[in-house]
Amino acid sequence: MGKIVGGFWMPHDPVMFVAPNAPSPAQGDAVWGAYEQCAQRLAQLAPTSVIIVGCDHYILFGTQCLPRYVIGTGDVDGPLDRLPGLERGVVRNQEKLAGHIVSHGEGQGIDWTVARSFTVDHSFSIPHQLTVKPAEKLLGRELPTIPVYLACGVDPYISLKRAADLGRQIRAAVESFDADERVVIIGSGGISHWVGTAEMGRVAEDFDREILAHGVNGDLQALCAYSDEEILRRAGNGAMEIRNFACAMAAVANPAGEVIAYEAVPAWVTGLGFLQLFSAEEWS
Repeated sequence: MGKIVGGFWMPHDPVMFVAPNAPSPAQGDAVWGAYEQCAQRLAQLAPTSVIIVGCDHYILFGTQCLPRYVIGTGDVDGPLDRLPGLERGVVRNQEKLAGHIVSHGEGQGIDWTVARSFTVDHSFSIPHQLTVKPAEKLLGRELPTIPVYLACGVDPYISLKRAADLGRQIRAAVESFDADERVVIIGSGGISHWVGTAEMGRVAEDFDREILAHGVNGDLQALCAYSDEEILRRAGNGAMEIRNFACAMAAVANPAGEVIAYEAVPAWVTGLGFLQLFSAEEWS
């Protein structure tokens, strides 16, 4: 029997790699240091595998196919997009668990789109390189990592409710797995940011702190209550990535959270939030 032993929210801001020195040194150090804290906390959970929930940025699937949700069940490599300092390579998947999530979903009304060979983008690779790989060094062993992708980069978007449904199904699948698997799930996304619009570079700190408060309170209902129109108006098209947060939160039983760090960084065009998710019973 498996268990989701915890989760995280963290950003995947590519501008950090393109212009690493753009913000003040103190602010940059706070963000890079937050990834290090996440790696240490991840290792302390003694996981056997990780799931990273990311999103397409219109570079993986293109106009010919825009799936609402995808899971990688076979070979994984990446990132497809080349960023300075972000290494491309093969990622070990937990194929048996990924396959079990798919087969379990069939009985729960979750029809996964399956990628048997998957080249990921930076929404997977940044958390993997900055948090999972350092945790592997701390643990002295590899952490197989399953990629899950939700449609929150371009429309048609998956709904927040459906993203939460997927998280709950992932948890149920892990709990029905026939091995003693300890899984950590990472919701990978910005918070507020505008991509390719006139507002690019703006950060909505009030919205960001509101979202983080929902994570602290484990209030999945409040997180899923935003309309697309409100998200776009208050926090930009990049903030649609809170769907990844909803999926990760729903995968943790009775969640509560702790903010690890938050920085509003216009120089990196994003509000960058880091939060750890716990089961409320264990947290108390």
